Amino acid sequence: MLDVAKLELTLNGKPIINDLSLHVDKGEIHGILGENGTGKTTIANLIMGTNNYKPTAGKIIFEGQDISGLSVSQRAQKGITLAWQEPARVEGLTVRDYLALSSRNGQADQLERFLLMVGLEPAQYMDRDIDATLSGGERKRIEMASVLAMRPKLAILDEPDSGIDIVALPLLLNSIIEMNKQGSSVLLITHSERVTEISHRVSILCAGTIIRTGPPAESSQWFKDNCQTCLHINEPEH
Repeated sequence: MLDVAKLELTLNGKPIINDLSLHVDKGEIHGILGENGTGKTTIANLIMGTNNYKPTAGKIIFEGQDISGLSVSQRAQKGITLAWQEPARVEGLTVRDYLALSSRNGQADQLERFLLMVGLEPAQYMDRDIDATLSGGERKRIEMASVLAMRPKLAILDEPDSGIDIVALPLLLNSIIEMNKQGSSVLLITHSERVTEISHRVSILCAGTIIRTGPPAESSQWFKDNCQTCLHINEPEH
């Protein structure tokens, strides 16, 4: 479904992504596991086309088409969506309206089901605004509910456990599994081995490139043994 081939990104003369290749099968949950500063969010931006990032070299192929030159909206129309590490606040928009905009049918009972799947009680949240009164973890779960409602072909989830407490984490992971069962392929980008346990395969990211891909348990152990004390960082300078 998704083929990233020899992707490179240089910003302000600094190489950020280096000869990165990645394949995500249709129906797969594919984890990208890397420490902070290794380029994880940059990959998400490149695939989605956000932040005005365009590859310096290489191609991004989705369902057989090179989408490297397409706009964010054109990529979204093809069925790709990105859930941010830090979800937006939307003043004046209720949770109900936000989910309805994402949903294919907008039926109230379906919208409530998506909230329940991420561990939020509809009666307490449906008519609340998505603003500063919600915690980061609440906004994160609402965003995950919106992705469930959207049913994209490919969901890119950037640090989906960010702001999520230990009690809510199993619900969040189950919602990603359910998303996959609904037919969405998932690119799961994280620094947490716990999150990648639900993946079919996991790729290790180091200094802006994929250095190995394998089963979750094997990749997690390799990550613990080799990456958590490594000082390679490769994020854009802001």
